[in-house]
Amino acid sequence: MQEYFSLFVKSIFIDNMIFAYFLGMCSYLAVSKSVKTAVGLGAAVIFVLFVTVPANYMLDKYLLRPGALSWLSEEYASIDLSFLSFIMFIAVVASMVQLVEMIVEKFAPALYGALGIFLPLIAVNCAILGGSLFMQQKDFPNVGMAATYGLGSGIGWFLAILAIAAIREKITYSNVPGPLKGLGITFIITGLMAIGFMSFMGISLD
Repeated sequence: MQEYFSLFVKSIFIDNMIFAYFLGMCSYLAVSKSVKTAVGLGAAVIFVLFVTVPANYMLDKYLLRPGALSWLSEEYASIDLSFLSFIMFIAVVASMVQLVEMIVEKFAPALYGALGIFLPLIAVNCAILGGSLFMQQKDFPNVGMAATYGLGSGIGWFLAILAIAAIREKITYSNVPGPLKGLGITFIITGLMAIGFMSFMGISLD
């Protein structure tokens, strides 16, 4: 249980998709103008990462990696389908994003309109694909670890966009120097927040 908790906390704070790897910055900057839209997109990212990372783990383990097809028969043990990883991972991500888009459009049409093009663009959000590729790189021992990593990564991205959205709403009424208004001050704040999150790197959870 300790290893699950350690992975969960690390994926939120230490290996944060935004502040450690700067993945998903386009959506992070474009949709963080208000807390409401940030919460909606952040929740969608959590769901997509939580579903796609373990799903892609199963694909990788039982279909794509070298020798993965040995469960069918020994004669398939030499087959290597790893070259299909990108297209298969993206297909799974696109399917989940389409499901999220239909749910949001059905039950929260106002949020669907506010998110605009950035909701379907989750399918090409590099943080989403990055979650599956990092999962593949880390070579987790079971699907539970992969699901924990996906959930933690999603929550980390959610916290990042929620924090910057709250700050951007506040600085709307602040006396920001003209050349720094808009994305200028947002980039500066993001950099400062990334430095702050680096302080978690000194925490030992093992």
